[in-house]
Amino acid sequence: MAMNQQTSMIEPKEPALIAWHVSKRGENSYWHRVGAAWDHRDGKGLTLMLDTMPIDGRVVLREPKTS
Repeated sequence: MAMNQQTSMIEPKEPALIAWHVSKRGENSYWHRVGAAWDHRDGKGLTLMLDTMPIDGRVVLREPKTS
């Protein structure tokens, strides 16, 4: 990314939450990562970016695992 006097490079932030699609088949639940959410600068909301849109089940937002 190029920089000039009017712009500066912004470090990408780690997501605050990971979006998971959870579907249930019988007694088993299957979790698939479908996106992530980032905090707004003012702390009053989140931006959710989905890589795919589930058509059934539910979307669960969870904190990322730390390694």
